[in-house]
Amino acid sequence: MREDQWCLAVPKREAEQTRRRLLDEGLLDRRYKPRSEGDTVLLPVTEEMPGVVRCAFETVPEHVDLPRHELVGGIAIMQENDPEGARRLLASRPSLETVLFPETPVEGEYRTRRFAVLAGVPSTRTRVTEYGLFFDVDLALAYFSARLSTERQRVLDLVGEGERVLDMFAGVGPFAITLARRAGLVVAADLNPAAVHLLIHNIALNRARNVIPVLADAAHLPGLGFAPFDRIVMNLPLAASVFLPAAARLCRDGGTIHLYALEEQESEYLPLIRAATNGEVTERQVRTYSPGKWHAVYDITVEREGG
Repeated sequence: MREDQWCLAVPKREAEQTRRRLLDEGLLDRRYKPRSEGDTVLLPVTEEMPGVVRCAFETVPEHVDLPRHELVGGIAIMQENDPEGARRLLASRPSLETVLFPETPVEGEYRTRRFAVLAGVPSTRTRVTEYGLFFDVDLALAYFSARLSTERQRVLDLVGEGERVLDMFAGVGPFAITLARRAGLVVAADLNPAAVHLLIHNIALNRARNVIPVLADAAHLPGLGFAPFDRIVMNLPLAASVFLPAAARLCRDGGTIHLYALEEQESEYLPLIRAATNGEVTERQVRTYSPGKWHAVYDITVEREGG
């Protein structure tokens, strides 16, 4: 049986590496068989993302009914508190070490969750591999989303050589360290001391010598005397818009702000953006977050009044 599904077309020489990455991030749709087409391999993915197209695939007969989950390195995060399903999931993937269930939503000023261990090693710490970079993560101490890996690469493609970049809510450093591959300087700030501790560790792990970690409230960053930045990343979906005036003060005229937000209707945050700048705004959906709500990004060109 053949069905249409989103897929990534990659050169054959990159197919296995890309397949493993998608598998680790929970984005490879294992219901379908990857297939070759000329010099490329078509890999089915679970959701729409930059660069995907619709293709027909043969379905794979189901052998094991696995519960829905998200992969973060060697940890699977399940959506249901199902110990039996967790044991099946753990047995299905040799690379898995732990299966967790979130007992709380992301909450508090440090953006953390409490987890119950359903199966495997009783730990919330793991190592994530992403496009040749390594991030040590502790999910109980600092927020991390593997599903934004493609988005991080999209922003990296937009960064000009030598840019000054500010990551206002850096966490353990996935955006900051990724963008450091092309930027001249990245200032990576976060309010969470545990996140900054892991950020410093990950900077050393990836030898990212042009990343400066800062333990600070984003609202106080304009008062720290930084020269204007060319690009600012604001990945705090539940509250980033509150800090948009601070970001606009920190960004140079003609620079770019990437504002991530959870929204229920298109252009929901445009009035707040227009209060901060009259520059060009492009909005796009990153991924579905929950029924009726999605994770969006606004790419904002800062335009000073009278500029």
